[in-house]
Amino acid sequence: MRLASHPLWLVGFRPFFTLACLAGLILPPVWALIFGGQLAAPDIPVSAIQWHAHEMFFGFGWAVLGGFLLTATKNWVGIRGYHGPALLLLAAAWIVERLAMSFGGHWPLPLFLLANNLFLGGIVAMLLWTLIRHRQSDSYRDNAFFLIMLPAFIVAKSLLLSGGDFAAGTTMAIGLFRLAFLVMLERTLTQFMKAAFQVEILRQPRLDMAIKLLGLVLVVEFLLPPPLAAVIALTLAALLAIRLCFWQPQLAMRRIDIGIMFIGYLLIVAQLLVDALGHLVNLVWVGSLSVHLFTVGVMGCVIPAMIIRIAKGHTGRKVVFAGVDRLVLYIMLATLFFRIGLPQLFPAGYLTWIHLSAWTWALAYGLLAWRTIPMLMQPRIDGREH
Repeated sequence: MRLASHPLWLVGFRPFFTLACLAGLILPPVWALIFGGQLAAPDIPVSAIQWHAHEMFFGFGWAVLGGFLLTATKNWVGIRGYHGPALLLLAAAWIVERLAMSFGGHWPLPLFLLANNLFLGGIVAMLLWTLIRHRQSDSYRDNAFFLIMLPAFIVAKSLLLSGGDFAAGTTMAIGLFRLAFLVMLERTLTQFMKAAFQVEILRQPRLDMAIKLLGLVLVVEFLLPPPLAAVIALTLAALLAIRLCFWQPQLAMRRIDIGIMFIGYLLIVAQLLVDALGHLVNLVWVGSLSVHLFTVGVMGCVIPAMIIRIAKGHTGRKVVFAGVDRLVLYIMLATLFFRIGLPQLFPAGYLTWIHLSAWTWALAYGLLAWRTIPMLMQPRIDGREH
C-alpha cells in the first residue's frame, strides 16, 4: 500500500502524536463551549461530563500514551515494532472512536460499542503481545506493571462510561495514568539529568518498587475504605517527596524543558495529598481539584515536553528546545494557573476561567502541532529508516 509506506507510519509515535496534537487543539475548546451552553453536547447515550472525561483520557490521553508505548516497547524488547498497515488501522480505529463518541448516538448499539472499543482493545492487545512474546529480551523487569495496567484501562473505560460507576472509572483512569507516568518519569529523568547536568540521581530499587506498588494499589482506590485509601495516598506522596529531594530539583529547574517534568512530578504529590485529604475531611474546592491537578497539571506539564523531545530525537534531530518550544511549556504552566489557581481565588468567574484555560491549552497545542507535525510527516533527517 502506497499510503502505508508514508513516513507517518514508520513508528508508533508519528501518527499518534499527530492525533494527540490535533485532539489537544480541538477537544478543550469544544468542551468549554459545551460547558458554557454555546454548543450542544454530543447526542450519545452518556452525559456531557462523561463525554469530556472519556475524550480527554481515552482520546487525547491514549493517543499520547499509545504513541509512546508503541515506540518504547519495541526499544525495550529490541524489535522493529508495529509500522505501516498496522499503525494505519490503529489510527483509523482511533478516528472512528472519535466519530462514534461525537455522532454515534443513533447508531445500532452493537456498531456503537464496536466503534467505541476497537482502538483501545486493539492497541492493548498489540502491546501485550509485544511484551509477552519478547519477554526474554525485555530490558526492564518492571514492565510486568504494564501487563496489569494495559487491560485495566479497558475496565476503567467501561466504568467511566457507565452512569453509576463514572466516579470509579475516573479514579481508576487517573490511577492507571499516574502509574504509567511514575514508571516513565523514573526512567527518563535519570537519563535527562545525566545528559543535561552530568549527575546521577538516586535510584534505590526498593524505594522505586514501593512507589510503583503503592501506585498500583491506588488504581483500585474506589474499592478501599476511605481511611485506608488516605493512608496509602499519603504514604505514596511522602515517598515521592523524599525521593525528589535526592533528584537534584534545584538543577532541573534551571532548564524549563527538564524543570517542567519535575513540576509534573510535584503535581503528582499535590494530587495525592488533595485526594488523601478528601478522604479524611470535607474540604470544598472549586472545579474537581484533584482530577484537574492530574489532568491539567501532571498531563498538561509532562506531555508537551515529552512530545517535543521524542519528535525531535526520534526523527534524527538534536533535542534542543527552541524559543517556540519553550513558549509552549510556559503557556501550559499559565493554563494550569488559569484552571486550578484562579477558580480557587475567584470562584465567581469560574466559567471565564474554564474558557480561558481551554483556549490557552488549545493555543499551546496549536503551536505544538505547527512545530512537530511537519517533522512527523518527513523521513528521519539522519538517513536512518526509523
